[in-house]
Amino acid sequence: MFYHTKRLQFEAKPERPDPVYAHKLQELIGGAWGEMTVTMQYLFQGWNCRIEGKYKDMIMDIATEEIGHVEMLATMVARLLEGAPSEMTARAAENDPVLGAVIGGMDPQQAIVGGGGPLPADANGYPWNGRYIVASGNLLADFRANVTAESQGRLQTARLYHMTDDPGVKDMLKFNLARDTMHQNQWLAAIEQLKEDGMEDTIAPNALLDEEYREHASTLWHLSDGETSQEGRWARGTTPDGQHEFSFLERPEPLGGPASAPTPPEHLYATTWNEETMLQKAKRTVTGQ
Repeated sequence: MFYHTKRLQFEAKPERPDPVYAHKLQELIGGAWGEMTVTMQYLFQGWNCRIEGKYKDMIMDIATEEIGHVEMLATMVARLLEGAPSEMTARAAENDPVLGAVIGGMDPQQAIVGGGGPLPADANGYPWNGRYIVASGNLLADFRANVTAESQGRLQTARLYHMTDDPGVKDMLKFNLARDTMHQNQWLAAIEQLKEDGMEDTIAPNALLDEEYREHASTLWHLSDGETSQEGRWARGTTPDGQHEFSFLERPEPLGGPASAPTPPEHLYATTWNEETMLQKAKRTVTGQ
């Protein structure tokens, strides 16, 4: 059960309307790395978590916070669209007919579909997709995905921060940046907590370690024209899981045979038929034989 309060998590008041920027800000709402994605990702991770206690509680804390982020951004977009499309469009058309023809750079669907409001879509108008989320039921795999989600989300927020000079928008984005920083660190700490609690063998993706070909589990295969990959931490020393020693293999030989496909059925590939075969088929069709 969720409760809603009318107060925003942080203030979302632009100094002035800006439908062009509202179009851009849609990415933080419904983009692949937007707030709708992390909201649903964390909610489903929490609902899928079979371990009651601190892990599930923490996941649900962040998931519920992210719902507020969606609301905050949606409110900002609606306020940035104030006066659009009528007033802003008329002004744009007066100054530049071409600009006016594309509604001054705003998302037409914000006017046509959303009635001057935000949409569950990205900056290109592509609808948010549930396939963006990762919720495997495996805490370590999920927490690693969450670090990526927060990192990408923060990156896009930072880029959008530099695309506006509106102090009200910047104020809200600075809050978003800080919470993304917190969540990155929170998920990284959660990964360390799993290790400290000795839970890797039960909930981490370590299954089948005894079955895998260990000789292929720690070697960097040098397969590019670049010559310096062996200089990294990933080519020498103990692996992060403590189970192997990294090594470097120059130009490894293929381990499999030729990648040849079986001969396809002729009736699926008309280009393999000769003219006589095609004429015979046409004749049978006409005669009904």
